[in-house]
Amino acid sequence: MTSSPDVIVIGAGVLGLCTAAELGARGHAVTVVDPGGFNASSAAAGMIAPALECLSDEATPERAALLRRARDLWPGFAEAFGLALTRDGVDWLGPDPGEAIARVKALGFAAAPAPGGLTSPDDWRVEVAAGLKALARAPGVAIVRGTVASLFADARRWRVEAGDGRVWFAPTVVLATGATPPLPGLPDRPAAVVSAIEPVRGQLTPVAAPPPPRTLRTPGLYVVPAPGGVVIGATMERGRRDLEPDLDESARRVAAGLALLGAAGTAGTPRVGVRGASADGLPLAGPSGEPGLHLALAPFRNGWLLGPLVARVVADGVEGGAPSPDAAALDPLRFG
Repeated sequence: MTSSPDVIVIGAGVLGLCTAAELGARGHAVTVVDPGGFNASSAAAGMIAPALECLSDEATPERAALLRRARDLWPGFAEAFGLALTRDGVDWLGPDPGEAIARVKALGFAAAPAPGGLTSPDDWRVEVAAGLKALARAPGVAIVRGTVASLFADARRWRVEAGDGRVWFAPTVVLATGATPPLPGLPDRPAAVVSAIEPVRGQLTPVAAPPPPRTLRTPGLYVVPAPGGVVIGATMERGRRDLEPDLDESARRVAAGLALLGAAGTAGTPRVGVRGASADGLPLAGPSGEPGLHLALAPFRNGWLLGPLVARVVADGVEGGAPSPDAAALDPLRFG
């Protein structure tokens, strides 16, 4: 079987699906090839959290401004593609709340004192399972279940081959394959970029428990309202690709989260995902240096926050127009 869309997106995580939806909205026929099942985007809490991410990472003002611009794309993006955006803010508990409030405000976010910490209206969230389903239904986007085994280029187009023998051709390919190693056939320059992505394993646990009024965070832990209760995380293990849940670590995090809530709850099965991280923690989004090949990779912890921004940068690159203002910061070749 062969097919020839305008664009093939390899990978149906949040970056791949946001990019596919954006391209579809611009009139492109997009085929997304993905094996299905859980991925790093589905093993996430759906936080759109520039304020608290900047606080935890001690971000520069420039990084904070970029994350705020990414967040500000979400209302229009959510409305365009039918995602429910919850703008209920975040509560943070931790040491020296006065210093934390000053830091958050200095980076351009709103913050006010709360018992034991601060509260901010500037962090939002989406429900990940419903969000991924909505993006997969975007006009102009076709989802095909399959595992890409290789891709090759000639003078005019890319050939994408699945392990079961199916073949797709397109003038443009967007690689949104997460933290996986380079696909066979990938040219040397983008293969080196993909090889440099660091895998970062994360784990969260759904818990049937009374949800807090809004996301609750403390250093090393979050409790996020979710269907059926809450999800509790967050672990971050650099260099690991394995997906076997760590039940002991889950139990510790769940106990800490329930103590934070002051409630009892019943833990479900932990979800594990492997995210990709670049050397500076920002995504690799845009042209790869090879004609017709674009990247949408390595958002680290912020795939959901950065999805619409990555989609805009990549779509602009595909169309060859003026680059987005943030294209240079996300340029896949910025490390030389």
